[in-house]
Formats: sequence, structure tokens, C-alpha cells
Amino acid sequence: MGLLDNLKAKLDPAKGKVSHLAQQHGDKIQHGLDRAARAVDERTKGKYSNRIQTGTGKAKGAMDRLAHKNEPGPGTGGTTPPAGPPPTS
Repeated sequence: MGLLDNLKAKLDPAKGKVSHLAQQHGDKIQHGLDRAARAVDERTKGKYSNRIQTGTGKAKGAMDRLAHKNEPGPGTGGTTPPAGPPPTS
């Protein structure tokens, strides 16, 4: 067993606990992210608003993935098909 396999095996219980906490406290975490983004935006006088919004969105997406909110339910086909036609080259 390699080093990475050992690390994965040791960190798996922690991942489960973090996921559980993200599910329980998702609203509080998202509220805290919004408050932090607002505070930083005010301190920078709106100079970095787009970057702050992008970062906040990515953080919320990561938190949703940790909480397994994007998992397909039982009996669904799995992934969602693309919204438009495939790109042509």
C-alpha cells in the first residue's frame, strides 16, 4: 500500500465528519460566507466585487459538494445532459 493510499484511508473518517457537519450547518456556513464577502467588499470599496463574488460562489459550491447536495437521487439517470447542442470544430 502506497503513501497516498495510507493517507486516503486515514482521512476518510474525517471527510465523513466534515460532510455531516456541512449538512447540519450549511445555512450558517453560507451566511458566514456572505457576511465575510460583504465585509471584504466594503473594506475594498467595491474594487474587487467581481472577484469576491466569484470566490464566494466557488466556496459555496465546494460546501455544497461536501454536503453531498448535488448527488443524484435513487432511480435517476446520474448526470444531467448538456443544455445545448454539442460544440462543432
